[in-house]
Amino acid sequence: MKKFISLLLATAMTVALVACGSKEAAAPAAEAPAAEAETETEEEVEEVAEEATEETADAEGMKILFVSSPSGVDDGSFNQNSYKGVEDFVKAHPECTSIALKEESGDTEACRQFVEQNVADYDAIVCCGFQFAAIGDIADDNPDKFFILVDSTPTYEDGSDAECANIYSMCFAEQESGFFAGVAAALETKTNKVAVVNGIAYPSNVNYQYGFMCGVKYANAVYGTTAELVELPSYAGTDVTSANVGGNYIGSFADQDTGKVVGEALIKEGVDVMLVAAGDSGNGVFTAAKETENVMVIGCDADQYDFGDNGSRNIILTSVLKCMDINNERQLNAINDGTFKGGNFTLDATTDSTGYISAEGRQQLSADTLTKLAEAYEAVKSGAVVPAANFNGITPDTFEVK
Repeated sequence: MKKFISLLLATAMTVALVACGSKEAAAPAAEAPAAEAETETEEEVEEVAEEATEETADAEGMKILFVSSPSGVDDGSFNQNSYKGVEDFVKAHPECTSIALKEESGDTEACRQFVEQNVADYDAIVCCGFQFAAIGDIADDNPDKFFILVDSTPTYEDGSDAECANIYSMCFAEQESGFFAGVAAALETKTNKVAVVNGIAYPSNVNYQYGFMCGVKYANAVYGTTAELVELPSYAGTDVTSANVGGNYIGSFADQDTGKVVGEALIKEGVDVMLVAAGDSGNGVFTAAKETENVMVIGCDADQYDFGDNGSRNIILTSVLKCMDINNERQLNAINDGTFKGGNFTLDATTDSTGYISAEGRQQLSADTLTKLAEAYEAVKSGAVVPAANFNGITPDTFEVK
């Protein structure tokens, strides 16, 4: 990869494509032709100078495309948190620009085509969601472009696995954050009935579900709670291997109406604390909670406290995190400073990429719950506790509390 970066930086044109604020780096390439032109005609000198000026102008800022799932960057959750990292980078590098485009269908082939159609116009492309996985061929065909893939590992169009020098793919140990939510729910429930609501049974969502189930199991065994998990058989999820994973799946990340139906059905079963990992669909679950007394939700992916306002009360108990924002910003900085290294990575508590909101005024957990959550966090971070995930060989049933 170092060789790849060196080659990219070797020419002014490539520097123009990848480096923000790199006028100093581009200057030698602009000066050299002018020096050689001393023995040429005045017209030729002017032509070279004009080309150098255009090249320097091109180098002024990296162009970033952020491609979101159908729920868009104002979903208050997954896409919004991910895009925040792009916004934070641009704020720190105002010479750079970004645009967010939404792929409306959520279909994997349509998503691949969407990226392919837009790749020529941008220097860095952030693809947000499992459905954007099949960009391996696009990356190979555009070695001068950089790709950040959120929530999936890349594949080629034929479905085979890819690992490309110009793709940084970040998956997350969502099961860790789900685990923290399960512990919090078990400790805070008054009815002893809790649930997790998801969008689609992509691996990331199943991870949240399995982690939540393990967190409840852990709290019951370690802290003496008696919480019961509630699942609606008619909303059971089917994962990418066609396995039935149970849970409560809305079937979309952009269907508030069905989200509300699922939320109301769980509340009718006596559930008073729900983890909601469903993108914009989750806002329907929030509405169901707001319309019912004494029901709380746990936000997901980002701090969703502001979305919980409901007159004299707030329905957000806490939020669990998948820190896409800081990791997107890190990779854009790496592209900018020439240290980018592609690869497929799973990020967890050891890289400050999973967790929960504990800040005063942004959550409503008891002091006792906060103390116990801090203990659980350290147990997960140290590896003493390993929650179940979609593909880590552990299921909620086989998860052992040590």
